[in-house]
Amino acid sequence: MHPKLSIPSAGVVLAIVALAAMAAEPLRFPDSERYTREAALRMARAAEGRLAPVYAPLAEQIVEDFGLREVEGIGIDLGSGPGDLVVELCRRTRLHWVNADINPHFFPIFLEKIERAGLAGRASAVFADAQALPFRDGWARVIVSRGSIPFWDDWKLALGEIHRVLAPGGVAFIGRGLPRDLPIEVARKVREGGSGPPYEPEEMERKLRAVLGEIGVRDYRIHRPRPAGGEGIRFGVWLEIHKADPTEVKDP
Repeated sequence: MHPKLSIPSAGVVLAIVALAAMAAEPLRFPDSERYTREAALRMARAAEGRLAPVYAPLAEQIVEDFGLREVEGIGIDLGSGPGDLVVELCRRTRLHWVNADINPHFFPIFLEKIERAGLAGRASAVFADAQALPFRDGWARVIVSRGSIPFWDDWKLALGEIHRVLAPGGVAFIGRGLPRDLPIEVARKVREGGSGPPYEPEEMERKLRAVLGEIGVRDYRIHRPRPAGGEGIRFGVWLEIHKADPTEVKDP
C-alpha cells in the first residue's frame, strides 16, 4: 500500500515520507551520510549559476509539448533538488507540483524559493527514493525529471514506479541534458561549466529501451535533440512515456 497524500489549499508543505532501502533497495528514512547538506548546497549553487539558463526554457518546452497550461491536478518533479524547475513549472501551469527528492536538505532552499516567487500553496516537498515512490497508483498527471536518472541505483524499479504513479492519460518526461531550444552559445557555456556524470547517449538510449521492454512499457519516445549549429554540444537524452487511459473511446 502507498500512502495517499493530501495537498492543502494554502502554504507549502514539507512532507517527510518513509520510503525504501540501501543501494538498490528503497530508503526507509533520509540518509544524511549519503545525501548531505553540503551536497545540497553545491547543487543549489550550480542551479543558480551555470544551470540557471536551463530551467525556464525547459519548463516552457514541457508545458507546450504536453499541453499543460490549463491542466489541473498533480505534477511531480523527481529529483528536483533546489526546485528551480518546479518554480518555472508553477509559473506556467495550474498544477500543484511536488518536489520529490532523496535529499531533504534541499527542502529549506526549495521552500524559500517558492515563497520568494509568490507561489506558496502551489508546491510541496516530499522525501522520495525513485525506486519506491510514496504515492498511490495513478496519482500524477505528469512526472518530470531532469538530471536525476544517473543517480538511480535501479532504472527498472524507478521507471516502473514512474509508470505506476502516472494517472491514466498522463505523461512522463525523464532524462538528462538541455532543452532543445536553448540558444547554442548558452548551451555551450552550460556545458563548459560541467556536465555531470559521464555517459554515452547511444548506450543510455539502448539501456532505456531494454528496461522499458522488461517492464512492459510500449508507449514511449526517446528524444536526442540535435539543433542546427550545436555539433559537439551534448543536448542529452530524454524519455517521453504516455500511460493509456482505458476509459477513452477509440474510433472503430
